[in-house]
Amino acid sequence: MPKMKSVKGAVKRFKVKKSGKIKRGTAYRSHILTKVDGKHHRQMRSAKHIAKVDAKNIKEMIV
Repeated sequence: MPKMKSVKGAVKRFKVKKSGKIKRGTAYRSHILTKVDGKHHRQMRSAKHIAKVDAKNIKEMIV
């Protein structure tokens, strides 16, 4: 039986940390950020984590 292929789009978007949590980027960061207030713009810099509900599906896509 052949190996399962990973979903390349998911591999590029998510990283698995040592703790097992999955790190993701923030949405809506690409352009037209003059409308966004400074506080929200700063908060978008930090990485976010995936909810436990979605983590199983994403791990299957990555591995």
